[in-house]
Amino acid sequence: MYDKILIPTDGTEGTRGAVEHAIDLATVYDAALHTIYVIEASGPTDSSVPGTLDALEETGKNAIDEVIQQAEAASVRTIEGLVAQGTPHQVILDYVDENDIDSIVMGTHGRTGLDRYFLGSVTENVVRVSDAPVLTVPMPTESADGSS
Repeated sequence: MYDKILIPTDGTEGTRGAVEHAIDLATVYDAALHTIYVIEASGPTDSSVPGTLDALEETGKNAIDEVIQQAEAASVRTIEGLVAQGTPHQVILDYVDENDIDSIVMGTHGRTGLDRYFLGSVTENVVRVSDAPVLTVPMPTESADGSS
């Protein structure tokens, strides 16, 4: 059913559950796992600030490496990773088209209200436009005592 699964990651704790789901699906379906980290084109990539883009690329590489290590530990057969730059939802959708991705697994940050309005939602944009099915995994919520 799924030969290629994509897990976009931003390297945050909120994507951890989505990564686990993606690895589980890849294991169950013996699918190749693709992972992508997108550096926001309108973000702080100002070339006048030395090292800014390099630092973002390093952060992306570390996030990709973490997913790859988890997938290898779960014996996922094929793992591909990419750090890209652009508008995140568009880069993800282009990657899906260019690589014949069968399913996307994405985390949600649970933003609501003005945060969601002003910041937008990469996951929401991908869900609305993608031809491939998108599994969304909510970020764990903290309970009153601070546990998840």
